[in-house]
Amino acid sequence: MCNYEKRGYLAQQFKIFRIRDYLVPLKFHYHAFHKIILFISGSVTYTVEGKSYPLMPRDIIFVSAGEIHRPLPTGNELYERIVIYISPEILQKYSHSDENLAACFTSAAKHSSVMHLPPGKSHDLTFHVKKLEQNFYAKGFANDLYSEILFVEFMILLNRALLSHEIDEMHAAVYDKKVLPILKHINDNLFTDLSIDILSGKFFISKFHMMRRFKKATGYSIHQYITNKRLLRARAMIHSDIPLTKICFDCGFHDYSTFSRAFKDVFKQTPREYRRKLFLEQ
Repeated sequence: MCNYEKRGYLAQQFKIFRIRDYLVPLKFHYHAFHKIILFISGSVTYTVEGKSYPLMPRDIIFVSAGEIHRPLPTGNELYERIVIYISPEILQKYSHSDENLAACFTSAAKHSSVMHLPPGKSHDLTFHVKKLEQNFYAKGFANDLYSEILFVEFMILLNRALLSHEIDEMHAAVYDKKVLPILKHINDNLFTDLSIDILSGKFFISKFHMMRRFKKATGYSIHQYITNKRLLRARAMIHSDIPLTKICFDCGFHDYSTFSRAFKDVFKQTPREYRRKLFLEQ
């Protein structure tokens, strides 16, 4: 069982809410859904996948499903933000081969998890977020449908702003220069042999020094990180018709019983139970 958390549960396809409170330090954690945060005010550093970003007003934080993250207060100020939880399924529903609503998360993972809204574009997107927020909690005719339309409109406008470079894609980040290449290598080669000995040799760093720095920078061990990333990828593959045993070995596990136990530890059900539930919901 991993000692960092999967937090939150999203029963709807998306959820939006505004929070203004004093931030309590959180442990590193991840979600099974995507998250967008519009930072309004406060004194906060946000860490995503080993990179720490000191936040500024009008920043947008993109956290993809499965990315390990945490906000950390750096002062005694109220932390105000608008948070949008998004299921991967709703983005797939409205995406096409050349128009992927999840493109903003892909861009964030490649470049910067925190981007900055210039004043003009900030006003435009904030207007649409407020409209979405107000309608989400309303009770009018066809309110759920209208909220979904407003959500899709917001995601289209957000991706358009990124593609037209109306949002600054790069944001200052602080990170361990030894750990970041290891993180990138793991994610690029998730299903290959990623033993401590191999990683240590590849990056010319002693095993114990590497493990200590990785834990300090990310909050979890290399083994925990790799296992959970593989499990998250396996869970996504279970949505297909690929046999479970093939998913097990394709995702880097050496036997099915180990894979099944690890999957149940994280997702509270076995791979077979998870696939059966998906089938029943269709």
